[in-house]
Amino acid sequence: MSDEFILQTHGLTKEFAGFVAVRDVNLKVRRGSIHALIGPNGAGKTTCFNLLTKFLTPTKGQILYKGQDITSLQPAAVARLGLVRSFQISAVFPHLTALENVRVALQRQHGNSFDFWRSKSVLDVYNQRAEELLHDVGLSDFAKTPAVEMPYGRKRALEIATTLALDPDMMLLDEPMAGMGHEDIDKISVLIKRISAKYTILMVEHNLSVVAHLSDIITVLTRGQVLAEGNYAELSKDQRVKEAYLGAGHE
Repeated sequence: MSDEFILQTHGLTKEFAGFVAVRDVNLKVRRGSIHALIGPNGAGKTTCFNLLTKFLTPTKGQILYKGQDITSLQPAAVARLGLVRSFQISAVFPHLTALENVRVALQRQHGNSFDFWRSKSVLDVYNQRAEELLHDVGLSDFAKTPAVEMPYGRKRALEIATTLALDPDMMLLDEPMAGMGHEDIDKISVLIKRISAKYTILMVEHNLSVVAHLSDIITVLTRGQVLAEGNYAELSKDQRVKEAYLGAGHE
């Protein structure tokens, strides 16, 4: 198998009581790319994401990550291999500071339990790396700010920092721009572009401007099947894609 693709699926299918939510999806995600998964509501994007991160078990098909068959693995095992879904540990702790939130994630990455009971001096070993991660996502000034007091966009950046603390090779971002205003969207877009220099990214995103700006390759789903794949320039000219998804909404 070529090392060119970090994640591949073959005939990925998921049925729910006779309803086929995802049908025969063949996906190839190139290492070091930003790959977007788009489609209208009900297209199967979230189900596909849940299959890839093992929160759902495929009815049939195969998922390969770095050449390893992960189809039957549990979510925690997949995360340990370096395939991490952003906001998976998101549940940022609202009354912990940004630094403390990242430090908790670092404990998990090192295989330790969430040692809230341990002395502060023991946990300080994680401070330098936590500060580096906060700097990477533009949150150095928020290190001592409780998460509950942070603006929404900054809180989403913190969630990305906690994901990066798990030291992934590939990140799956599920609608990273959801609920954001223009200013926050711009900030998170810049952040995603910056971290893509080190991590492969697969994202589900409804904001087509973001998709156009960030994505190297786009897979369009409709009715649980792959309709088309290519870059934004190619797909924006595809009549099938226009009818299924872009259409008047894109205008």
